[in-house]
Amino acid sequence: MTAKKTEKTDNNFFPVLSKYDMKTVKIEDKGLERYINLDTENLYHGGIYSNKMFAKSKIPIIERLINNIMRTEDYNGKKIKSYKVVKEAFEIIDKKTKSNPMQVLINALQNAAPKEETTRLRFGGISVPKAVDVAPQRRLDIALRNICKGSVSASHKNKKSIELCLADELIKASKNDVASFAVAKKNDIERVAKSAR
Repeated sequence: MTAKKTEKTDNNFFPVLSKYDMKTVKIEDKGLERYINLDTENLYHGGIYSNKMFAKSKIPIIERLINNIMRTEDYNGKKIKSYKVVKEAFEIIDKKTKSNPMQVLINALQNAAPKEETTRLRFGGISVPKAVDVAPQRRLDIALRNICKGSVSASHKNKKSIELCLADELIKASKNDVASFAVAKKNDIERVAKSAR
């Protein structure tokens, strides 16, 4: 007896995304465009791109969001738990905004990604802050990290669930609202960089 190979017709890992049309999602920030992978069919459970230079950009943006949720102590190493958080947050976004949650995520990332930050230069014995442009891949990393940090810290010692906090953070960041943790952090980074020009 031989086992029949079944073709994968739908996304078993992230079925909530099969409801939304990825072709309608627009990325307006041309700098981030090549680093955002909108693929939802090939989500992985392992680091197939680990230890390869600039391979992060090949990982689907949804998986990167799930992995960033796992950076915190409550979800450390718990991929399925983090996946459920993102899935339910997307369903909340769909109900609240009546729009494609992927577009909300992309808009949030574009608004939360800082364009400028500071670095330290040493002149003799003193170090001087200097404003520098941020590489697109780092911009995306900072935006993802701050969105996840903001949602996890908002749910800590709070009646609101992590799913609701993540959905609120994404909606606020997509509207460029300063009440969003990620947008407030971006504004702080850029303000410090502006004073160090």
